[in-house]
Amino acid sequence: MHKILAVFSVLVMFTGCSTSSENVDMKNLNGNWKKNAEQKFNFKVNDAQDAKNIIFVVRNNNDYPYSNIRFIVNFSDLKTNKKSIDTLNYILAKPNGEWIGKGFGETKETLFQYKLNYKFPQNGNYSIGVIHAMRTDNLKGIEDVGVKIETAKP
Repeated sequence: MHKILAVFSVLVMFTGCSTSSENVDMKNLNGNWKKNAEQKFNFKVNDAQDAKNIIFVVRNNNDYPYSNIRFIVNFSDLKTNKKSIDTLNYILAKPNGEWIGKGFGETKETLFQYKLNYKFPQNGNYSIGVIHAMRTDNLKGIEDVGVKIETAKP
């Protein structure tokens, strides 16, 4: 019994003390993303000298009617008010209709690269706004959308 407690204590110590080099912020859309409803992600960069990967996270279910998703992305430096806008297209399904995302059951999670090895110009507050650019007013089947920011591996 004492050995089990010792092993458990060591595991808790290692998992509890690990430093995370990534940040994930998700917005729950409950399967209905209205046109022009911008999903806004604000974050702070404290280590601009380290390159980052910015990745979009999309969770869709079988109600999603398309094989792709288009985003309009507003990327802003809140200190300098410098903004950039990107229009992106990501594939969610293979030509046979099978979702490319991972997960059990009906909901699948897919990661999409936005900026890789990106060096923020300075420490500070930044914002990423995402609007879907599909040709429908109410986009069904998108459960969640998010942004993952991780330190790039050298």
